[in-house]
Amino acid sequence: MKNRIHVLRAEQRWSQAELGERVGVSRQAINAVETGKHDPSLALAFKIAEAFGLRIEDIFDPHG
Repeated sequence: MKNRIHVLRAEQRWSQAELGERVGVSRQAINAVETGKHDPSLALAFKIAEAFGLRIEDIFDPHG
């Protein structure tokens, strides 16, 4: 699933580890989601969206 996590992290100047800490997962988990190797759980998707102050649909593209 395509997503905008990398761009959003860059805008906030957060590392993968920093985002992981904010949402309660490892840097490796963020990397796997960010690169499309792993689709996040619904709970994690909500946490990521909340961290950026956006809706899930603003970050993830299920058709991509």
